[in-house]
Formats: sequence, structure tokens, C-alpha cells
Amino acid sequence: MRSGSVPEEVDLQNQQPEVREECGVFGVWAPGEEVAKLTYFGLYALQHRGQEAAGIAVSDGSGVVVYKDLGLVAQVFDEPTLASLRGHLAIGHTRYS
Repeated sequence: MRSGSVPEEVDLQNQQPEVREECGVFGVWAPGEEVAKLTYFGLYALQHRGQEAAGIAVSDGSGVVVYKDLGLVAQVFDEPTLASLRGHLAIGHTRYS
């Protein structure tokens, strides 16, 4: 939380529905599978949700490894990078700002 910011209660009953396009998030839990590659394909499908940057975080339950950079999903990740992201769960993000 930023310095000086205060949690704010939001009245969900009075929210007006509107279409928004912001970022893309994709998660995988698949023991024994290449979760980084599965997440890559999920992010590729969500590329229209954010084309500024992409990142994937993977975990084996004892730690987290993160790889992120500016660019489209196909520009950020290559085969060696995806192969280095090992674990049984992953979450990926495409950024739109």
C-alpha cells in the first residue's frame, strides 16, 4: 500500500456495469506438466488484454521464480526461458496501461 493511502470501502450495490479492458491474467496448477508453457499459451490467447509487457511467475512450493519484460508475449518469452521456469503452479500477466 502506498504511503498515505487508506483502505476504502466500496458500495458494490450501486456500481454501474461498464465494459473495461485492462490487462490479462492466467493461472495454472498442473503437477507434472510444463506450467510455464501452458501459461505462455494462455497469455498468448489473452494478448489483446495487454500488449505493453508480460510476465510469468512459477513455483514448486518452496520458492517463486519470476520472468518479466516489456513487449508482446512472443517477444518476451523464448523456449530456453520457458524451460527454465519450472514448478507445478504458475501465474502470468499481460499489462495494459
